[in-house]
Parts: sequence; C-alpha cells; structure tokens
Amino acid sequence: MRGEGALALIETVRQVRRLAAVDEKAAALGLSAGQKATDAMALVPELVTAEAEPEADAQALAALIDWCVRFSPAVAADGPDGLFLDISGVAHLWGGEAELMDDFRARLAANGLTFRLAIADTPGAAWALAHFGRDGSIAPPGGQAELLKPLPPSALRLEPQAAAQIARLGLRRLEQIIGMPRAPFGRRFGGQALERLDQALGRAAEALSFRRPPTPWMARLAFLEPISTPDDMARVTTDVTAKLCARLEAQDHGARRFEIAFHRGDGRALPLTIGLSLAGRDAKRISRLFHPKLATVDPGFGIECVTICAYDVEPVSGRQVRIEAGLAPSVEDGLSPLVDRLANRLGPGRVWRAAPVESHVPELAVGRTAPLGAPVSEAQPWDRETPRPVRLFRQPEPLEQVFALLPDDPPRQFQWRGRLHQVRRAEGPERIGEEWWKRDINDVSVGAIRDYYRVEDQAGTRFWLFRAGLYGDEPPRWWLHGLFA
Repeated sequence: MRGEGALALIETVRQVRRLAAVDEKAAALGLSAGQKATDAMALVPELVTAEAEPEADAQALAALIDWCVRFSPAVAADGPDGLFLDISGVAHLWGGEAELMDDFRARLAANGLTFRLAIADTPGAAWALAHFGRDGSIAPPGGQAELLKPLPPSALRLEPQAAAQIARLGLRRLEQIIGMPRAPFGRRFGGQALERLDQALGRAAEALSFRRPPTPWMARLAFLEPISTPDDMARVTTDVTAKLCARLEAQDHGARRFEIAFHRGDGRALPLTIGLSLAGRDAKRISRLFHPKLATVDPGFGIECVTICAYDVEPVSGRQVRIEAGLAPSVEDGLSPLVDRLANRLGPGRVWRAAPVESHVPELAVGRTAPLGAPVSEAQPWDRETPRPVRLFRQPEPLEQVFALLPDDPPRQFQWRGRLHQVRRAEGPERIGEEWWKRDINDVSVGAIRDYYRVEDQAGTRFWLFRAGLYGDEPPRWWLHGLFA
C-alpha cells in the first residue's frame, strides 16, 4: 500500500513496539492505535514513524486545559488527546452555546490545532458526537438520544471485549441497543456497557476530575484591543469583580475565595487568588486585595480578556450591628478587612487564632483555627483556675543553678540564658502527666511527670517552669516552659 506522508507514533508496551497514535492518512490505510509496529510497516512500508512522548503530551494537554479557563472554570482532561468543558451557566457570556463554540473553534484554529467539537447534556453524549458524529453538533436539551441513534456502538467508550461482542452480533447502530431491555443487555454485554449507555443518555451521572474545582460563579470581560498598562489592568479588575459580585448580591450569596485570570494573546492564563476570612461580596474591597498583586502579572503583548471565579460560595444575609457585640469580632468593627489584607499579603496560614484543644498536656492543648468566624474546635474553654502563659515555648528550655527544697517547694533561684533570677513569689505545684496513649508524639526527654510552678523574680517577670520526674527517682531537672505577660 502507498503510504507517502502517513505518520504514526510508536511506543513500547510490554516489550512490544506498538502504534500509539496515527494521523488521518495512516488511518485511511487501515492502521490504528495499538497495532504492532511490524505489522503496520508490512502493510504500509513508506509509513513515517516517530517516538511517542506521553509525558510531553500530558503537559501539553494540561497547558491547553489552563488556556480553556477563559471559556469555563471547570475543565477536565480526557487523555490522551481530549478534554471536557462544563459550560453550564457560562454560555450566556458569549450570547449562547453556538457563539461560544464559534469563538472556541476560531481560537483553536488560530493556534494550529486540529479538533472536533460537540455540545450535549452529558459528557458521554458530547464525547460520542465529537468522535463519531458531525463536527460542531449541538444536542438540544434532553435531545441527545436522537443524535446518538445513528452512531456506532463504539461511541459509548466500551471495553474492547464488549465492543467486539456487539460487533459479532451484527449491531451497527446505537438505536439497535437503546431499545433493548436493560436486564438482558446488562447480562450479555456487562455492567460497564450498561453504565456507559446510561451515562450517555443522562440516566446515570458521570463524575469528571476537573483540574480546578467547578463553580457556576464566573464573570468575564473581553476587549476589542489588548490591554497592558497597569492602570487598565487595575480598572478591568475592578470592573469584572463588580460584575461577579452583583450576581452574588442578587442571589444573597458571598464567597471566601476569588481567582482572577488574565488571558494573554499568546494563550497563557495568568491567575491571581485572594481569600476572605468571612464570605463576602464587597466588590471594592475584593478588588483592592487584587491590586497589590497585579505587579506580578506580565501582560506580554497584551491581555485579551479577563475572567474571575468565586469559590467556597455560601448564603450571606444582610448584617446588622448588634447592640451587644460581646467578645466575638464582627465585620462591622472593621476587623475582617484588616485580617484579609494581612492574610493575602503574608500568605495563607500566617494569620490565625489560638483555640483550645481537649488535652491537659500544655503543648497539645492549643491549636490553630481561622482568625474570624465560629470556632471549629468543640473543646471546652481553658480553665481559669489553672492559667497558662501567653508565650509558650515550642520546646521547654533547661534551667541551671536551681536551688529548691524538695520534694514540693518551688525554686528559690535559677539561671536562664546566662542570667540569674531570684524568686520572690511562687504558686504551685500543678502536677501534669503525659498522655501515655500518645507517647510517640510527646517529648519524653523532659519527663513523663511534671510539677509546674508560676514564679515571679525580683524584676517582676513571671515564669512558668516545672520539675521533671518524681522525687527520688532521679536527680531533679528543671525546665522553663513559658512566660506570662
């Protein structure tokens, strides 16, 4: 067979060289993926071959998914050469599904990519129409079954065994399968074939692994001419944020995380993310959090459009200032904007609030929680009868030259960091034992049993120190664990 210009990629599978992919000319000559390379060369001696690079293909597909964020915030890979876009709730930004597809098609073609597109209610139906139907098919809502009927059974993404068995029975069109009774169909062709049919027709849900969490909360601004100046980028950031926040306010919702993406003319998407301590929808405050980060965005030859997505969306009602504010901070007090500025400038996890944890061991009795909002921990509050120091050391520090009357008296003096302290006042002891069921996470080097004392030196500095071990077991060792304010 004449195969000038036919191309195939080859990979090694279990020590056998096989075709990984073929172009249109090679497919027209009867070659297909999975075929042995020796058989393919025998059929088409002039076949041009190249080594497959699956890792590079995966990276290219990931880059394409990032580029597709301009069309949908929810994009999933369908390796090795396809992807799914969830355009629910975003098609109206282009004026409809057909207009969105036209824009998508034009941009793919401008980048030299070959493709086939289809829109349907279900991922299975969209895949079948894109691979075996007419390019550019748009199934009406609930009408994918009629478009699927003339397609071959292989459009259901079946396992090779099920596809081969269906072919042996002479079933050439999906309409011959759709009308079959479910129970005999499942017994004859397997549960996987029945599931694929139900997914394509919308009878069963299909879970997709999106590169980003899917969200219907998205806004988009496109420009007639690319922009690149800092003032223009700040202005469009404010405009697109206001557009999304208007939707949130109209439906009494707010979000805790916002991601804006600047789409350059070369196809790259440059994202920026900010977070809020409490769900909000104040466009001015949210855009101000983005503005300091705009200096990190390289516009290149220009930004063609900008998109913004809201995540962690939750209902937010109008807030009223309470007569009794109590101890809990509120947004009306101005604390939330301050926390948001600090958290976005210093980084996530750098701003937090201490919360009690159910443990009597000092270093295990406190945890980190969100700076605002209701405490996540359900532990009881700290006991006011056993105060703890404001500054608790990560590891107790050893003390030297400690003089104390045993077994229970507090120290009369001690040396810490090279300085000698004379004790004037003292309270204690308070005996604390380790949590033996958590022995692997405790530092037993300072003792399993500790007798704690609150002491004050001649300068008025208050310390929290302890003696490790029981009296008589071994020579006493003294440690400093924290400082009171």
